[in-house]
Parts: sequence; C-alpha cells; structure tokens
Amino acid sequence: MVHESDVCIIGGGISAAMLAQKLSELKPGLAITVVEAGSRIFDSENRHTYRARSLAFGENAWPGDFIEDQAGAGIISRTMAVGGSALHWGGVTNRFSEEDLTLKSRYGLGVDWPIAWTDLERHYCEAERRLGVSGEPGPFPEDARSEPYPMAPMPLSYNLKVLKEWAEKSGILFNGTPQAKNTRPYDGRATCLRCNTCEICPTGARYSPDYTFKALLAAKTLTLHDRTLVRRLVRSADGKRIEAATGIDRAHNGEAVEYRARTFVVASGYAWTPHLLLLSGVANSSGLVGRYMNGHAFIGAQIELDAKIYPGMNEQHSLISRKYFRCRQDVPFVRHDLRVWESSAGREARLKDAAGTLLLGDAVLQDWRARTARGAARVRAYYDVHPSIDSALTLDASRKNAWGDPMPSIRHVWDEASIARRAATREHILGVFGQLARANDGRVFNVSEGNYLDHPAGGCRMGTDPKTSVCDSYGRTHDHENLFVVGSTSLPTAGCTNGTLTFVAVTLRSATRIVSSLI
Repeated sequence: MVHESDVCIIGGGISAAMLAQKLSELKPGLAITVVEAGSRIFDSENRHTYRARSLAFGENAWPGDFIEDQAGAGIISRTMAVGGSALHWGGVTNRFSEEDLTLKSRYGLGVDWPIAWTDLERHYCEAERRLGVSGEPGPFPEDARSEPYPMAPMPLSYNLKVLKEWAEKSGILFNGTPQAKNTRPYDGRATCLRCNTCEICPTGARYSPDYTFKALLAAKTLTLHDRTLVRRLVRSADGKRIEAATGIDRAHNGEAVEYRARTFVVASGYAWTPHLLLLSGVANSSGLVGRYMNGHAFIGAQIELDAKIYPGMNEQHSLISRKYFRCRQDVPFVRHDLRVWESSAGREARLKDAAGTLLLGDAVLQDWRARTARGAARVRAYYDVHPSIDSALTLDASRKNAWGDPMPSIRHVWDEASIARRAATREHILGVFGQLARANDGRVFNVSEGNYLDHPAGGCRMGTDPKTSVCDSYGRTHDHENLFVVGSTSLPTAGCTNGTLTFVAVTLRSATRIVSSLI
C-alpha cells in the first residue's frame, strides 16, 4: 500500500500534535499524514474508570500504551501511542532561560544554540497559548515575559502556602510552577479539580495531545495512521532528498506500507528519532546522529520542619525558585532550579503501627497526629550538565523487535567540565537545602542523587555547521533538503528544568520553515 501527502510526520506525540495543528493553520488544505507505531487511545470517557482502578489496584492507568517488543536500554518511558509520553505527563511547563542558549559564549562551556532568546521567547508564548498554561509572573527580572500567561495560576494548596512562607525565610523567592492545566474552561476542556492524579486526568483539564489529534481529525485536516511502524527512510538516487518512508502495518499482520511526501518530518522523540535515522543510514554525514544525548542531573532530599501541614493536598503541584538559573561569570559554574513539594512520606494514615500492632478507632487518629506533629517538604534541584560526544544512542544487535530491527541503547556520558564540577555542585546544592532548613528548626535527611538524566533530549543536535550538527535551528537536516527533525531530539543541551515547553516551542518555530520549504 502506498500513501501520498504533502507532509508526512513520523511519530504521534506532543511535538507531532503541535506541528500538525500549526501546519494546518498556516496552509489550509495541506495534505498531512501522521504515522504512529502505537495505538490511538481515544477513550476519554473511560478515564474515570482507569483512574479508579489505578488508585485501587495499582494498575497501568493507560492500558495498551506500549508495544511489547519495541523497547530500548536506557529509555525512561516505554510509551508508544498516539499522544506519546504527554498522555500522562505532569503538565509542568517551566521555561529555560537565556543562559541555556549562550553557554559557550558566556561561560566557555557546552555549546551555544543557533537561536536568539527573543525568538525562542516569542514561541514560548505561542506554546503556552496552544497548550493552555496557567501561571504567574516570576519574581526575577531576568524572567520577564512579552505576553501574560493565558490563564491565572493554579491556586496554591494550604500546604504549599505554609511551605512558601517557610522557604522564603531563607531569602530565596518562590512561586508556583506553571502548569498546562486549566484554571478556567479553556479550548473546550474543563477546569482542573486538583484531584492529584495528573498521570490520568479524568476531566481533560490537563493538556493531552489526543485532544488535539481528535480535533484535527474531526476537521479533516490530517490523516492519522496508527499501529504503523516506520522502519526505514529511503533516499533519492542523488541522496539529496528522502523519497519514501517504508514500514509495516501492525494492524494487518505486518503488511508492507510506503509513504511518499514532498517533506518528511521525524517527530519521534529523543530516542526513536535518532534510532530511525541510524537504521536508515540518513542525515549522518557528520557522524553525530545519536550523539550528544543529554538531560539534567538531580539531587533531592526531605526536610522536616516545625509546620502544621496536612498530607495529600494536590501533591503534584510544587513551588519553584529560578534564582539559581543564573551564574556569575567570575565564580565556579553551577546552575539549577529549586523545587519544593509537600511530602506525605511516612505521614499517611495507617492501620498498623511500626511494631505491627493493629490500630482501630481513636488509635488510628492518635498515631496519625503523632506522626504529623512536624511537617515535611520534599526538595529537589535539577542541575545543568553537558554531554560528551560519547553520550550516545547506538543500535543494539542483541535486542531486536519482531521485524529484526536492532533496538536503541542509550548511554549518557557527561563532558569533562561537568564531571570536574560535580562535587562542588553537590556541595552547593546541599548548602541551599541547609539554608532552607535553618528556618523552623528544619532538618535535612534522606538525601538522594539520581542515577539517570531526567527530561532527556538530544541525538540530532541543531547547529550552523554541518560538520558539528545534524540539523539547522529549524530542524532541517543538513544532508537532505526535505527531511526535518523536531522536538526534543534537536536540543544541544537540556537546561536545568522540565523540558516539554521548550520542545514544543522549538517545534512551533520550525512550522513556518517547513511550510515555506513546500513552496
């Protein structure tokens, strides 16, 4: 079976949804095909039930959101479905800062992005409008915005108000994290009820890409082929263009399928985009496809303090300080965000005490009150580290899917400068935790460090030099004039906070260039 279109988007996650939506607006009538290996889970009416079973029995709240044999080593999320990982993301939409785009020129570290901050900031505003972000302006002038948030901020729970008052005694200013959750009816979706189950939002208040895809399908602005695994991109005879994408239809016993288009866009995320390019042997004259895989490291802890808080109030919402996004050039480099959540660890109601004695009636409340006499906060700092060229996604011939394709294996490796400052960074962050704890007779305990890089990105980094990058700032690959890569994969570095809003902003910026390439 051969399918033809103007634009073929490979991958069905948040970047694909945002790109398809904007392309259809920029050029009405454009023939757009989206191809996704996983299934479409368009069953919002069942999400109350999925949520209930997840709470009661710990079941997967998204049954059918993965492919059994399509998994790689070192990949954080196995989700493969229409909507991707953003089906069950937390909805946090922090921005990066200007420092992320100018690391080399400011500090002599990492690499500069080939995008000006004013340009990216404009697309941040667009991303926030399209996703529906609720937030409040931060207290630091460096975080000035050119447009207000689309919605008022998510109200702080009583617990977060108490923790904010405590945390700011340290002299560090905090505000609530911006969220892609409705604080009023927005874009046809309901208001957030703060029910604390964001991984399976039962009301649609948290943005999810399946709502965008359903709207585009209803308007007949795209064709969606799910359960279709693209296995190869095929070059033209002169190698300058991609003339086809070939794969198999999983819904029809692996029947061969081919896509032909004027432009191909791979929007399959930080793992599966470089994986497809490596399988296909395309866009890799630089030898950098799958290289410079990145993310940020993190250190967390619990802080017990004299404060009366009540566990279980919308625990997924948090405070953030962006104070340490900036680093003076005359001091050792360290950049991180600073997050504070309420913590219910060890403070939930229970029916047996520590000795295993059964608790009944008033004894349950007495035990609970005793263990909540002092409050607790969970704190975390995501800190900025930069990838080595050896931080790589490779093809693992020992792990193959049912069609014989080797699966990806990701190994993160920090560059020498990041490794050299690791101990000093840890000392600094623990010092900040101690600074917070000194108020209200606080005590830092349960310090932990991540053994992986969170919010991963990279593998097809953008740049101006074809010898040191895979694509330009719009995602157009240097090797093939009609092949683009969008989303997390093109980011040269991963900042020091959640990356989804940045992935979306960079993707939206690419849309205009993709349309102009069709003329």
